[in-house]
Amino acid sequence: MQNGGCCLRFLRGRFPLWLVLGLLALLPLSSIAGAAEPAPEPNSAQVMESFARQAQQAEPKNGISDKTKRVVMFLLGVPLLLLLLITGSLGIAMGVYGKQVFVLHMVFAGLTVSLAVVHAIVGLVWFYPF
Repeated sequence: MQNGGCCLRFLRGRFPLWLVLGLLALLPLSSIAGAAEPAPEPNSAQVMESFARQAQQAEPKNGISDKTKRVVMFLLGVPLLLLLLITGSLGIAMGVYGKQVFVLHMVFAGLTVSLAVVHAIVGLVWFYPF
């Protein structure tokens, strides 16, 4: 009898702790019971339709058309190629022929890199998700 009283005295002060530990021990069993009935998986056509609906809802009515986006990218690309050719020509003139055009070469190089970064950002924002 003395032993039984000792155990009760030990548990009496820690009853909330034992209750919490017991409930935490039963928690994995509830997830196993919930996993017994699998959720129906939608087929790929349903998933693609839901993404298409979300894309149509997210795109504003007055958004930029795809043709306009391609024209803007073209209008950014043409000066980019011209600046690249000018920068390369100035570099060749400086390296091969010894012309003193270093500052002009660096100005065109800066413009080329700036336009290239803008072109890349616009292309990623408009065309990355396809």
